[in-house]
Amino acid sequence: MAHILIVDDEANIRRMVRKYAEFYEYQVTEAADGIEAVNLCRTNNYDAVVMDIMMPELDGFSAAAEILKNKFIPMLMLSARGEEYDKIHGFELGIEDYMVKPFSPRELMLRLNVLITRNQRLQQSDSSCTELIEKQALSTGSGLLIDFAAHRVIVDGQPAELTPRACELLLYMARNRNIALTRDQLITEIWGYDFDGDDRTLDTHVKMIRNNLGTYRDCVCTLRGLGYRFDGGSEVEYRGV
Repeated sequence: MAHILIVDDEANIRRMVRKYAEFYEYQVTEAADGIEAVNLCRTNNYDAVVMDIMMPELDGFSAAAEILKNKFIPMLMLSARGEEYDKIHGFELGIEDYMVKPFSPRELMLRLNVLITRNQRLQQSDSSCTELIEKQALSTGSGLLIDFAAHRVIVDGQPAELTPRACELLLYMARNRNIALTRDQLITEIWGYDFDGDDRTLDTHVKMIRNNLGTYRDCVCTLRGLGYRFDGGSEVEYRGV
């Protein structure tokens, strides 16, 4: 049974989300503000966090940033505002998803299931990658290495600080290198549901990837009016350390 933390200063929102979450057989803990959420995450493990942005004491962005300093927990932010800046800021912090109030509780549950399932898959992959397997990494022949088995990217000998979603996006493009990938294809493969946002969400994650790749940013090529393509590289055997 997955355990989720619901963080919102409005008791009626917490009750509504709890009702649906328990119907979908999630274990639920509640927090009324950001400080309480940070303290709970320090002492407990959660499979996902649903976090409101506008809260007293400590806002959702600040609370999420503090939590993500110490451990990765998939987070879905809730906001009464739908400004692009809020979404971009959340994604840059490492937030996995974003919904604007009022929202559909059923859609929220579907999105939570996607986040939790994806994170469990990534953890299983990380725990099973200790054995060397053929063609488990991609190298550009210079200072960029993408380790598929360990779900990490190494730039000039240092691991890139990518959010899980951005890392998954880069790995998908690298696995399909030299192939034109449409925006719709990338969104369907990485977000895993009917996306109701705009293209800026995808573009923001690509921007984060490029910033982390540094001098190798040109490996991610923009195909104007279509999508993106990862250029170059070859599969190699690699034993991670």
